[in-house]
Amino acid sequence: MDKLIIKGSGLTIENIVEVGRNGQKVELHPDAVKRINICRDMLEKKIVAKEIMYGVNTGIGEFSEVVLDDDQVQDFQKYLVYNHAAGIGDPAPIEYVRGAMLGRINVHAHGNSGCRLVITQTLVDMLNKGVTPFVCQKGSVGASGDLAPMSQIALLLMGEGKAYYEGELLDGKEAMDKAGIPIPGLFARDGLATINGSNVLTAMSAIFLVDANNFLKQAEIAAAMSLEALKANMKPYTAKLHEVRGFQGAVRSANAINKLVAGGDLKEGKVKCKVQDAYSMRSAPQVIGAAHDALRWARSQVEIELNGVGDNPIFFPEENMQLSGANFQGSPVSLPMDMAGAAVTMVCVMSERRMNRLNHPALSVGLPAFLTKGAGMFSGLMLSQYTADTLIVEQRILSAPASIQSIPAAADQEDFVSMGMNTAIKNFQIMDNAYGILGIEIMAAAQALDFREYGFGKGVAKAKEVVRKYVDFLEIDRPLYPDHTAMKELVKSCEILEEVEKVVGSLESKELSKVASLN
Repeated sequence: MDKLIIKGSGLTIENIVEVGRNGQKVELHPDAVKRINICRDMLEKKIVAKEIMYGVNTGIGEFSEVVLDDDQVQDFQKYLVYNHAAGIGDPAPIEYVRGAMLGRINVHAHGNSGCRLVITQTLVDMLNKGVTPFVCQKGSVGASGDLAPMSQIALLLMGEGKAYYEGELLDGKEAMDKAGIPIPGLFARDGLATINGSNVLTAMSAIFLVDANNFLKQAEIAAAMSLEALKANMKPYTAKLHEVRGFQGAVRSANAINKLVAGGDLKEGKVKCKVQDAYSMRSAPQVIGAAHDALRWARSQVEIELNGVGDNPIFFPEENMQLSGANFQGSPVSLPMDMAGAAVTMVCVMSERRMNRLNHPALSVGLPAFLTKGAGMFSGLMLSQYTADTLIVEQRILSAPASIQSIPAAADQEDFVSMGMNTAIKNFQIMDNAYGILGIEIMAAAQALDFREYGFGKGVAKAKEVVRKYVDFLEIDRPLYPDHTAMKELVKSCEILEEVEKVVGSLESKELSKVASLN
């Protein structure tokens, strides 16, 4: 895998996954090195001139009017990091921390943060040599950035804190020494330049969006399986119907589902169907498509943040100027990510409704009640719906937006905060449940398809084939928790998606020109 060249622009959510989850190495572009050095030179001249600069030679928050003397400036960075390393509880997954470090390096690459080059390069070395700081997941309010978790990263720059290295959790200095990374220490501005941005919640959001896109593609696979099992009328999936309305997500979703059922008897008109189906069948492109559109907007906002200067203060060497503002504020990410989490929940609610139709003898178009041959003696998949339902209720609770939950901090100096970390954390909880809910629909759809005697689309047939590698047909009742858990892990792994796309091609249709012209 080639190194990712960091230049302050062009960073994508997929880059965050490759570096954070898959260990891709990184390198600063020479132009970024030059910009960082130019900015630092300007800052040091301002320090010598005793120009008042927030967080450099003043306190922070409510103490921003307190001016520090020359002896205090350097020590202040140490105590700043100590004070803000105030998280609590369980560690954040390594991929979140690595993603946050990548995001922070990309901020520095603009040359507007004022830290020494050695600070940025040390973060690069930590990524490349596998030193990942131990970071408590909870503690950030998403303004002034993710101060608590980012401070635990900054502790390593002083040889303190703790870090994972080669599978062990070690004291920070020991981890850095074993990896052969010198400790740079923190000079004026270095500490605040490391911690003052919403980098953890943004990295988490980037990872979530990649996973959510894969989830929505699998939601289309689940829908296609259920549609074939329920003898759906496929005319509502005609691309022209969605193009004339104009929503890109609906066009994308309709095209994906058509790919999955192509070649099957239902799509070919060989299976009798109703004139008009229930909404959970007929509206799948509109609903899953709305989720696609929400994720597309969220992606655009997250990638703006990944490539922008989220810091305070911000230095402009060309104008010999520094400006203090609030570019650390997490709301531009928190708001769309609240929507992204709700979008996943919405798709899961529709998934459960289709699963209910598969079970319901009055709605399933001739399938046996609860998908069992021995109704009465056996209950089939009756209880699978219960499990999906409880997961959905939890998702609904978690889908309340965090971006409106501000509680003032720092003696009301910081009187509106984004709570974006809460958004990021709860989104992964929503997604964890989503894997289970969708796994249950796919399991039920595979069971239903085994009762049908007509030919299925190539994508649907391949999906059922993959399911049967992990979950057997339910001939007689058995404990279902192993099957539910196996299906959850199967959806999370994306194996169904990967195998299906080998057969039908990418479900991520790029053929949206007609929609673009209509808009």
